[in-house]
Amino acid sequence: MKPDFTRQLLLWNKRDNKRPMPWKGEKNPYKIWLSEIILQQTRVEQGRAYYEKFVKAFPTVQQLARAQEKKVFKMWEGLGYYTRCKNLLASARKIATELHGKFPSTYEEIKKLKGVGPYTAAAISSFAFNEPQAVVDGNVQRILSRYFGISTPVDSTDGKKLYQSLAQALLDSKQPGKYNQAIMDFGAVICKPRNPLCTTCIQHKECEAFKYNLVNQLPVKEKARPRKNRWLCYFIIELQDKVYIRKRTGKDIWENLHEFVLFEMTEKPNGPFPFAPVLKKLLGKQPYRLKMVSKEFRQQLTHQSVYGQFITIRINKPAPLLKDYMLVEKKHLSRYAFPRVINNFLKEPAQTSLF
Repeated sequence: MKPDFTRQLLLWNKRDNKRPMPWKGEKNPYKIWLSEIILQQTRVEQGRAYYEKFVKAFPTVQQLARAQEKKVFKMWEGLGYYTRCKNLLASARKIATELHGKFPSTYEEIKKLKGVGPYTAAAISSFAFNEPQAVVDGNVQRILSRYFGISTPVDSTDGKKLYQSLAQALLDSKQPGKYNQAIMDFGAVICKPRNPLCTTCIQHKECEAFKYNLVNQLPVKEKARPRKNRWLCYFIIELQDKVYIRKRTGKDIWENLHEFVLFEMTEKPNGPFPFAPVLKKLLGKQPYRLKMVSKEFRQQLTHQSVYGQFITIRINKPAPLLKDYMLVEKKHLSRYAFPRVINNFLKEPAQTSLF
């Protein structure tokens, strides 16, 4: 064990760490929890505005617990990974009812909240309650892998145990919150995934990766999830001044968000989308008038590329085969939370037909 790592990290934090964040130094566990959930899979630059918006709308966990689901999901719109929002609401309601409004105060109790894993529980318990629990995420693994020259894959069973044990051993138990914030900031500002600031890094004299020119080779990952493509055709079916939409359910992407009438293809069509036979399945013999076929829109998710195309048609009477959808006024669509690929289509100033 290199004894200087912790001391040097805290020295850098005191002397050079100027990274500003609205939740830094926060002791309220509710606000810390809110910031940590928002920052899961989200860049700080994007998450900051959402954090401030949520704190203003719901200053306490009780107010969040009482909020309408529709309102909370609409506020979350654009952040992605909507299971986080679902779990946020579920945990807020648990705290407000089962725990009588009192936020759990230990690592093990915090970890029982829906959507809270070891990293988030360690952050909350150390920041709010000074509990000596080390945070371990991709940033921390990268720093430790480079500094100690560890080639054990971070996503392996052995690797996860190794990095957790090492992070806990390095933790300053007297000021765990300050240490955890420092190492998180260090990974974001200095020991970055690409173009780390090695030559000016306070740790570089003892860093194995810097010494042996391994910075770009560490950390090591053993698993690479295959990326898949999905092709979604959305039918915007208009009836007078209303359109059909539904809330997505199940465990797929965008759970609890809304969408237009969907037909998902197994592969990208070779040529123009053959919408006529699909509409026959959706509408039966009911007549319709084609208004517009959009260009293709794309949304990049972590392990998926989603392509969406929108076909607008008009009908003259309700469609009985669309019983799982609801009719809403077009002017009220902004009240509903949609995936980004749909919002990008709705924001298009001119939706010109391809014909």
